[in-house]
Amino acid sequence: MNTIMRKSVLGIAGLAFAGGIAAGPATNAEAASVEAVKSVAVVQADKPGVDKAKLIPHGVQGEQSRIDLNDEQVENVKAIIAATKKSDMDERAAVVAIATALQESKLENLGHLGERNDHDSQGLFQQRPSSGWGTVEQITDPEYSTKAFLKGLKQVDGWQDMPLTKAAQTVQVSAYPFHYAQWEQQAADLVAEHWNS
Repeated sequence: MNTIMRKSVLGIAGLAFAGGIAAGPATNAEAASVEAVKSVAVVQADKPGVDKAKLIPHGVQGEQSRIDLNDEQVENVKAIIAATKKSDMDERAAVVAIATALQESKLENLGHLGERNDHDSQGLFQQRPSSGWGTVEQITDPEYSTKAFLKGLKQVDGWQDMPLTKAAQTVQVSAYPFHYAQWEQQAADLVAEHWNS
């Protein structure tokens, strides 16, 4: 090793040593903090991720809306995901269902709203007993109403290849068919967060 190279290596080693002494030894609190971060990283690494490309395969359509969710709304998201899994459908179906429920009820399990109600629509998906969706008790049960929505979605030929708003509209037959699209990003984010929780 030539003299210039040796001096450079020794100089770098000296700086590293001096920096370590100046920083001092790690305290117990710092060591515990490092261990906590390692534990969280291990737990997150063990939890399988969701293929985000599957959640929004066609890209979002138009401007997106977003609302803050309370505990009840998050529980309804989890109920929709659980019902989707029980129906042997994938993450994309959950995105379509959650976006639909965001548009129809803001993920609130609504009862009859009186004069403010659209006919006899109720529940997360604003399904109507008079249209054959089920009894009031059934359509206000998140699992039942989700399975009913997904049963309708399964009957839509090629729904997997449709933009979300078209798939949702084919099931829901809404007076405002393009409103479902605005919730696609939030629905995808919720599925990514809760699918494996």
